[in-house]
Amino acid sequence: MQAFATDIDAAKALKSKFEEIRAAIGKVIVGQDDVVNKLIISILCNGHSLLVGVPGLAKTLLVKTVADVLDLSFKRIQFTPDLMPTDITGAEILDEHRNFRFLKGPIFANIVLADEINRTPPKTQAALLEAMQERNITAGGTIFKLPAPFFVLATQNPIEQEGTYPLPEAQLDRFMFQITLDYPSFAEEVMIVRNTTSAMTTELPKVLDGEAILFFQDLIRRVPVPDNVLEYAVGLVHKTRPTNATAPDVTRQFISYGAGPRASQYLILGAKCHALLNGKYSPDIEDVQAMAMSVLRHRVVRNYKAEAEGMTQDALIKKLL
Repeated sequence: MQAFATDIDAAKALKSKFEEIRAAIGKVIVGQDDVVNKLIISILCNGHSLLVGVPGLAKTLLVKTVADVLDLSFKRIQFTPDLMPTDITGAEILDEHRNFRFLKGPIFANIVLADEINRTPPKTQAALLEAMQERNITAGGTIFKLPAPFFVLATQNPIEQEGTYPLPEAQLDRFMFQITLDYPSFAEEVMIVRNTTSAMTTELPKVLDGEAILFFQDLIRRVPVPDNVLEYAVGLVHKTRPTNATAPDVTRQFISYGAGPRASQYLILGAKCHALLNGKYSPDIEDVQAMAMSVLRHRVVRNYKAEAEGMTQDALIKKLL
């Protein structure tokens, strides 16, 4: 990792690298610009992301491509109804010398793809909780540190599809972003089909490594934030809580539970990164608003009235904004 004379030089380098990453990913992934941007921001903020969309929208390919471009170790875990917690974390085994030793599971990688995370029961989903929060796992009374940087990028099929289990709120809250993928446009789908049905192969450059990502994560935390932007982010999160005395009518009518303090933290971290990637050296309210949908949509729990009237989380957050 090269040294920079000032943080401003480092910020300029980050913006340049971000453009390189997007260009490299664009060689494989057609469209989905906002999804790619949010995924990179979550990694630069040391956060995890949950990608939600119907099967076949290249969620798995996107995560694999990001891991390739960032030159990070990558493991994929296919979540199924019979998956056990030890299949994720690892287990103690008896070796040939009749000694117990810990055999590391696929969680020991820089980027862990939890594919179709809602296909497995909550007991196994919970195996990720300690890893996502503490960046370590405990097995047989021993704590094992996970490699740094460490990210869980999970994919999820919509809950209304058959054979899925809702993620517990405690686990949802550990994801910085919930990113929703939609169908490609007609022109994008034509390009996808052309590219994937030909003999064309794509060589991806390695744009950033783990050391550089850790450096830029530290840089983002050093970005100053004006008080009015901090207060706006916290105020927005407070608006989602129906027990708050200043909660607007839409919150009292349609929301059972609002977002916690982690949402405020992620709004500010995401706004800092969004500002740097757009050539600014301090975030403003527009940067917070750009992060709001992805940070809040999985932290706002609708009540029965909202579900009966077809009021989605996205629609509620738009009203709060």
